[in-house]
Amino acid sequence: MGVNARVAVVTGSSSGIGKAIASRLSHEGWLVVLNGYRTEEAGHALAASLPGAAYVDADVSTSDGAHRLVDAATAGFGRLDALVNNAGIARQIPHRDLDAVDDDFWDRVMSVNLKGPWNLAKAARPHLVETRGQIINNASLAGLTAAGSSIPYAISKAGVIHMTKLLARALGPEIRVNAVAPGYIDTPLTHDWQPLRESIEANSPARRLGAPDDVAEVVHGLLTMSYVTGAVIPVDGGLHLL
Repeated sequence: MGVNARVAVVTGSSSGIGKAIASRLSHEGWLVVLNGYRTEEAGHALAASLPGAAYVDADVSTSDGAHRLVDAATAGFGRLDALVNNAGIARQIPHRDLDAVDDDFWDRVMSVNLKGPWNLAKAARPHLVETRGQIINNASLAGLTAAGSSIPYAISKAGVIHMTKLLARALGPEIRVNAVAPGYIDTPLTHDWQPLRESIEANSPARRLGAPDDVAEVVHGLLTMSYVTGAVIPVDGGLHLL
């Protein structure tokens, strides 16, 4: 890696979509700072497999955790060119079962999925201004349609989408801000979500399940597009058309 290699922070990157994004960026020549919370073993193992990568364990739902992650990245690599806000949590709760959503679940979903990207955008802003960098948020098709694993999850992702657009206006032209909106992606978290998997394979225009690499491909593409900001890109095999 050259001394001027670009540096990206990818949150929630110990497994699933975040792992695929981090691996893709590393393959493309980026230096990657991985992040998870209480996932040290998997995080350090992945970092060891990627040239020049580092892992920082931090709860990005807190301001202190977000600043600690960004400070570690800039102290270790001297710059920050991209922030990929991927960390998120989900649990399947039928939308009609309002009573199954307790206060703890609601608060944790909002803290991780919505407040986390906000905390990191604030922490990363001065460094991204210097490099004219960018932020990519991992939203969800659930934030665009009346769908999703639970109502709180869908609301949190709708908030991420609107925050993406607001930040694109507020932080331009120095920082570009975009989002990806995955549909169902086959990860360890969602692998057992039947019969949703069968329905997607039968009905989506792509006639297959999404893979983490599908999201990583779009994230990498956005990082190369200098005239795109405020965009929300569905990565769903056409599910938004149904």
